[in-house]
Amino acid sequence: MKIVVCIKQVPDTKGGVKFKADGTLDRGAMLSIMNPDDKAGLEAALRIKDEIGAEITVVTMGLPKAEEVLREALAMGADRGVLVTDRVLGGADTWATSQTIAAAIRNLEYDLIITGRQAIDGDTAQVGPQISEHLGIPVISYAYELKIEGDSVIVKRQYDDRFHILKAKMPCLITALSELNEPRYMTPGGIFDAYDAEITVWGRDDLKTLDDANIGLKGSPTQIAKASDKVAKGAGEKVVPDGANEAADLILSKLAEKHVI
Repeated sequence: MKIVVCIKQVPDTKGGVKFKADGTLDRGAMLSIMNPDDKAGLEAALRIKDEIGAEITVVTMGLPKAEEVLREALAMGADRGVLVTDRVLGGADTWATSQTIAAAIRNLEYDLIITGRQAIDGDTAQVGPQISEHLGIPVISYAYELKIEGDSVIVKRQYDDRFHILKAKMPCLITALSELNEPRYMTPGGIFDAYDAEITVWGRDDLKTLDDANIGLKGSPTQIAKASDKVAKGAGEKVVPDGANEAADLILSKLAEKHVI
């Protein structure tokens, strides 16, 4: 069985975010981590490998430093890492990103593709389903549980106030929730092996099915009107009430003014 897992190196938002002049994230200037939903998807693939055997290829698109997140995946137990990187691919929205990743996956053999539900730097939940559309394969999103049964995958899918149990014949694509599992840690031996492993690097010329009209910032129909980091709050209104009764009256008047009561 061959599994492709799509992962993304995302900014560690605890360290703050930085933007370029065009409104896109300055990824090179921020600390980065593996996207949590993607890590759950990787763990799901690793558990399939442990149970029935599988070859896992991890694919990411990003700056050259995104090699770090591939090596983390290899240290966890993935078999191969593919980095898609090229200046002309930069600034891509979900449409251009999914077009590019789908073109990369067409270079690979796969039975199952697993992506995270969404990335914490965009929160669109669009790339996984768009990849499946480009490849012409079924998709089951929001996977809370999954198992392999013969040539099919059975997924417990989270949906608002209930769950759906869905079955799809492979090849298909699954988008994973972070609640799907608890990802394993890298092992010391895995870390050593990961940093000795060769990462496959593909640029624009390696993606033969990709149309130049659908790549990078110029091929992205979504345009950023404005971007900023945390918005500074004003000092607010400061009052010093004379006793508990006055304080209570003041609070009640403000709640009434805001139509809370």
